Amino acid sequence: MLAQRLNTILPDLNFEESLETTKIHSIAGTLKVNENIIISRPFRSPHHTITPSALIGGGKIPKPGEISLAHNGVLFLDEIAEFDKNTLEVLRGPLEDRQVTISRIGQTLTYPCNFMLVASMNPCPCGYYGSSYKHCNCTPNDIKRYLNKLSGPLLDRIDIQIEVQRISYDKLGVVVPETSSQIKERVSKARKIQENRYKNEEIFSNAQLSSGQCEKYCKIDDESKELLKIAYEKLGLSARAHSKILKVARTIADLEGTSNIEKRHIAEAIQYRSLDKKYNF
Repeated sequence: MLAQRLNTILPDLNFEESLETTKIHSIAGTLKVNENIIISRPFRSPHHTITPSALIGGGKIPKPGEISLAHNGVLFLDEIAEFDKNTLEVLRGPLEDRQVTISRIGQTLTYPCNFMLVASMNPCPCGYYGSSYKHCNCTPNDIKRYLNKLSGPLLDRIDIQIEVQRISYDKLGVVVPETSSQIKERVSKARKIQENRYKNEEIFSNAQLSSGQCEKYCKIDDESKELLKIAYEKLGLSARAHSKILKVARTIADLEGTSNIEKRHIAEAIQYRSLDKKYNF
């Protein structure tokens, strides 16, 4: 439900993004009748039975797959642990490169796939592992086999990992949420900050920062460095996770309108990297 509302808070497509997105959907033959140009960000949600070639693209005449159809938008994998592991593993390269190359006899085609990957899953097959209100009936082997569908290298490429707890009945409807338009306004302001910051870098968001650019634009003070060092060693984080923490912290600061990354931003970003360690067997 949350994933399906992402499009309501994401910044609007600019003209260049609209053209790119329209070209891909035109090649794939997915443009709607009388739709000359796509003006809203794509939201793709393939079924867990999808094949690797349908996900990344392929066929005798290579066509864009779901990851390219989600270019400049969202690719949502509901119940990601139900997907075939080999299918999920083909995402690793495109998530890093933001493009996919498909080779067939006599031709090689490269399609862009700069998408936001969003996924959801239960903690175990029955859904109650770690629950405080209902007993889990799964064996340790069942849970391990289920969670192992999501490999460490793939999980490492997911910037934010959040565990959502069950909401009690008393809390339902008590908190008045922000509207999508209010959140979108804040997100759009943060995107403008990033576009101005990177206007000479040929990128437009924190997620696109290279290692060198990350060192340049995600500088932190000594206190924050020490906190990050402790988390890096205790959680056994990778170099990739280290960079992602800095990028997420930079985004948190941008959403607050803060020029510098502060210790609290690093602390919050670290919290989004601990899910894979909680369910480590």
